[in-house]
Amino acid sequence: MKFLDQQKIFIKSGNGGNGCVGFRREKYVEFGGPDGGDGGSGGNVIGKCVEGLNTLIDFRYQQHFIASRGQDGMGKNKSGKAGKDIILPLPVGTQIIHEDQKTIIADLTKPGENITLVKGGDGGFGNTHYKSSTNQAPRKADAGWPGEEMWIWLRLKLIGDAGLIGLPNAGKSTFLSAVSRAKPKIAAYPFTTIHPNLGVAEIDGEEIVLADIPGLISGAHTGAGLGIRFLGHIERCHVLLHVIDATEPDPWQNYKTVRSELKQYGAGLESKIEIIALNKCDALDSMTVNKIKKKFISKKLGSGIVETSGVTGRGLKALLRRVKEEINGKLNLEEVI
Repeated sequence: MKFLDQQKIFIKSGNGGNGCVGFRREKYVEFGGPDGGDGGSGGNVIGKCVEGLNTLIDFRYQQHFIASRGQDGMGKNKSGKAGKDIILPLPVGTQIIHEDQKTIIADLTKPGENITLVKGGDGGFGNTHYKSSTNQAPRKADAGWPGEEMWIWLRLKLIGDAGLIGLPNAGKSTFLSAVSRAKPKIAAYPFTTIHPNLGVAEIDGEEIVLADIPGLISGAHTGAGLGIRFLGHIERCHVLLHVIDATEPDPWQNYKTVRSELKQYGAGLESKIEIIALNKCDALDSMTVNKIKKKFISKKLGSGIVETSGVTGRGLKALLRRVKEEINGKLNLEEVI
């Protein structure tokens, strides 16, 4: 299934049905009086958060959603049938945003959550409503009220426990495929990953949802590479897992590059808990690895470093346990607060 994380769509609720002008017709009753029914309400357009979806690709192929109008009223005081609602199934983590792309209408983060985006128009009154002591045979009925319409943006922000960040080709996708059943594309060239991937890793009987996003490069906040568009997918993560290629000439500079882009993006990413995975250590001798670690230790980042290799499996369980501890610690702290 193709990935799509934002799409603009048009929604319109149904118009209300018209009221009816009708009169009671019965044998031996000369003046039966009015019995016109009301029109039915138009259908609503409802956004509903559902499980089992992780893309908005369906909205690429259908972008207009118009609910049906209410049925007109009928004689014998029969009201018209309400129009059928349209329910938009949305992935967990979808934000519904106004056309201005600034005003958030709803943020659906739990399955089953729903919101009525546009309400159907009310049905018009039948002539029964206009009966009075001075007008016992009214021939007036109301037209149904028009529905509402608007353009909205759907924006998906994946919900994971830990977000994988790093430069292109740092080994994030290899790590994800090694610890979960996810099968991201893996190749020896930059930007192999062009859209986010989710994977579920298991450690000590607990599951951890990992979100892998395309790599960042210097200047990503200005649109370089694939830009910072996909950073929104790790805004909801509890922990950031920073994967660094230890075989690069200057791993510390690469670390600073990614941290700079997080700072430029904002949204609290810079202050999130960070665990550093010094990856591809299987390709280096222990002396070189220790030299790299000393550089990070000198910057007071040594306690958060784990030596890993996505190919050999080195350090992966220790890394997942570290992630689990940080997640559980953060959740417990939130409960106390």
